[in-house]
Amino acid sequence: CSPDSLSVHHFWDSSASPRTKLNSSAMFSWLGTDDRRKKEPEVFQTVSEGLKKLYKTKLLPLEESYKFHEFHSPALEDADFDNKPMVLLVGQYSTGKTSFIRYLLEQDFPGMRIGPEPTTDSFIAVMHGDTEGVIPGNALVVDPKKPFRKLNAFGNAFLNRFVCAQLPNPVLESISVIDTPGILSGEKQRISRGYDFAAVLEWFAERVDRIILLFDAHKLDISDEFSEVIKALKNHEDKIRVVLNKADQIETQQLMRVYGALMWSLGKIVNTPEVIRVYIGSFWSHPLLIPDNRKLFEAEEQDLFKDIQSLPRNAALRKLNDLIKRARLAKVHAYIISSLKKEMPAVFGKENKKKELIGSLGDIYKRIEREHQISPGDFPNLKKMQDQLQAQDLNKFQPLKPKLLEAVDDMLANDIASLMVLVRQEETQRPNAVVKGGAFDGTLDGPFGHGYGEGAGEGIDEAEWVVARDKPAYDEIFYTLSPVNGKVTGANAKKEMVKSKLPNTVLGKIWKLADIDKDGMLDDEEFALANHLIKVKLEGHELPSELPAHLVPPSKRKIPE
Repeated sequence: CSPDSLSVHHFWDSSASPRTKLNSSAMFSWLGTDDRRKKEPEVFQTVSEGLKKLYKTKLLPLEESYKFHEFHSPALEDADFDNKPMVLLVGQYSTGKTSFIRYLLEQDFPGMRIGPEPTTDSFIAVMHGDTEGVIPGNALVVDPKKPFRKLNAFGNAFLNRFVCAQLPNPVLESISVIDTPGILSGEKQRISRGYDFAAVLEWFAERVDRIILLFDAHKLDISDEFSEVIKALKNHEDKIRVVLNKADQIETQQLMRVYGALMWSLGKIVNTPEVIRVYIGSFWSHPLLIPDNRKLFEAEEQDLFKDIQSLPRNAALRKLNDLIKRARLAKVHAYIISSLKKEMPAVFGKENKKKELIGSLGDIYKRIEREHQISPGDFPNLKKMQDQLQAQDLNKFQPLKPKLLEAVDDMLANDIASLMVLVRQEETQRPNAVVKGGAFDGTLDGPFGHGYGEGAGEGIDEAEWVVARDKPAYDEIFYTLSPVNGKVTGANAKKEMVKSKLPNTVLGKIWKLADIDKDGMLDDEEFALANHLIKVKLEGHELPSELPAHLVPPSKRKIPE
């Protein structure tokens, strides 16, 4: 055995020969230069490539050393960083989850079943594919291009209930949607699932970009299983949106009560100081049963669509955010595991000490919190951690390795900052990265676009200037303001405009839009236009950023821009 190979074998051996120690010190000096090299933030071409490399070189070694994957979450793979944004739909049976997907895609997908009874009994990943087809769960978890390989840990009972529906659809070119089995009420159905439903949802929650909880306006009771599921989504509140579906089936007064009851129920389960955003509507392509709230439903639908459409643009930022969350948890986990190892006796009384340590885990949490200035919110669930530790051999845990923690700290302090710059660059290079196709295109243009023909858009299709209808009334006011050469001064116009009680910032914008020739005065047409815009604002509509062509007074339309 050569001295060089000895130096590796006896790297930590105090009894190694002087020559070996010499080699070891040479090795340390080499490590030192490598360490200095590492302090420079790494340079990456893309955010996805950067996240992969940082995870594998800096975070994964820490996770593996302290058995992070056995306690919290399986290791990430390349597909987790490369995949499209995913939307997870969760709700009790018959709340319209599958109908919601069909509404977005505007076409059926393979394996789809809709009905009032619990129909969807599987997890269905609806993804883009060149041809229509269904891939069963066992085949899915061996495909390295799909981000589902780690789901094999949930066993056959789950994999038999997991499929991927592929189809060519423009919506799915930008996002994937995960349909889940309807959540049941009653103990019997819950036991018969054969796999840990809440744990599977938690696995998906970590990896998706948006979680949509669907509620039926008729069935607001939150079952025990649903309550458990919502609690399992803790730490992912920023991804959660709530949809109150089938809201067209009840009157306005009842809808107010249902909305209030929903917020009250959610407040008891979701422990956040902020109120979760709830979208009210009827998300399927059937006529509205009670059309009284049509305008409300349209506005809510537009808001929800905008939220979903922004996912591709924010996908890189979400992955970066999730990696930071994971790194913080991995650090805390390393402190917990190494603290337990430190307290364990070398030879006698191991079992008794293990029981004692697990019982006093809360005190260990508090000590780590004090020693390392860690926020209490970064610690894993105490009860769950105690249960998991019961099955572990605490003597096999690793002691604290500062080098591994330094690598993660370096990643959080330096590399993440340089990746943030790259995220912004990628966002500016792809400003139009939004979800297109399906229901997202249905209301973009034409008379059925949101707000078409209302507010500043009123009169867009008419040959006559829309302001002309009320111009005689505006002219009467105009001539009381002492016009000179057919124009009123800014000071005189202001006296009349402030009567609307609108703030100066709004009136200033109206002035800029109405003073078309920019001479600091208003003629009768410009004055009428200013009053028309005030009326638009008072009716609750937004002002346009530029004056639409149909609002330009006829006499000014020939003025070149």
